[in-house]
Amino acid sequence: MSIDFSEINYLQDPDIMSLKADYDQFLLSISGPTIIDISGREQSRTRVITTLIHGNEPSGLIAVHRWLTALKAGDRPATNLRFIICSPEAASHTPMFHHRNLEDGMDLNRCFGAEHKHGYFQRAALIENAIREVTPEVVVDLHNTSGFSPAFAVSIEKNEMALSLTALFCQTLILSDIRLGALMEQDFGCQTITIECGSSCDIQSHEVAYSGIKQLATIINLENCHFDKEIDIYLKPLRLQVKPGIPISYNGIDEGRDGLTLVSNIEQHNFGIIRASQILGWLDRFGLENLQVLDVDGENVVDQYFTLRSNQLVSKIDLNIFMATKQLAIAKSDCILYLVANQNHINQQLSRRG
Repeated sequence: MSIDFSEINYLQDPDIMSLKADYDQFLLSISGPTIIDISGREQSRTRVITTLIHGNEPSGLIAVHRWLTALKAGDRPATNLRFIICSPEAASHTPMFHHRNLEDGMDLNRCFGAEHKHGYFQRAALIENAIREVTPEVVVDLHNTSGFSPAFAVSIEKNEMALSLTALFCQTLILSDIRLGALMEQDFGCQTITIECGSSCDIQSHEVAYSGIKQLATIINLENCHFDKEIDIYLKPLRLQVKPGIPISYNGIDEGRDGLTLVSNIEQHNFGIIRASQILGWLDRFGLENLQVLDVDGENVVDQYFTLRSNQLVSKIDLNIFMATKQLAIAKSDCILYLVANQNHINQQLSRRG
């Protein structure tokens, strides 16, 4: 598929004809990254919502389209809203919503903040510019998890706005110092947060996205609104990966396969506690040499979190894991799962009034 990486399209307060009958038709009607600007009651303020950075994560698009088509004539959000649909080509490629990125493409969420200005890096730069040109007060990036999982938020900093935005969508916040070239890592002069709405196969994920957008559009002062919610906070996540070229498989028993065989129910452990000595899979004769857990300094610290029992891969300490996936392409190209030492899990009551 030929892509014009210089293309970016704008829609201002689109009517129902422009939005089409459903989100599938709307997606097929756009040819590149598309910005939808909605005029708010307070014209001097803008909130930005991005979606479809990954083409197989449709909850944000579904929720945005639902919110736009439900907007009655004369109704206005509290502030201006700017929706950015980032990768329509990957999302619309047959079968729809099955491709994280095109086969010959790149993961767009690894291209932000780069010095390169060609191809997908150029698109990332266009999206960054589209965000900066409205001087946003918040940026919310909507995603789906790669496996079955509850919804959660990710931020690079803990502050009142991060907690408030988390509470709009879910009750779990990951505070990450991982740097991958994601949109969330960029400095837009405001709070930027990623919302992982849950699995793309779960209708509740679409509802999480819609409910959050509806509140984000309605509340006048986000930092002063009242929440009475406990927020689970997980600190310093790391990623478990196989080294390049190492095969991955999934099974309920050890069949002596090369590389890493993960337990077939790995996704069921998302946001559960993996206790010390709990089995996660099996390794071949190269053992932990197949794996890496890179810390912020780029050092492989896999042996601080995992160990071998015979050829079984077991946890060395109590862990919380999330984003564990059985999507083989993602497990091989990105990571198998994220992990947090259970001691880095805290709970904070958020109760404020405006």
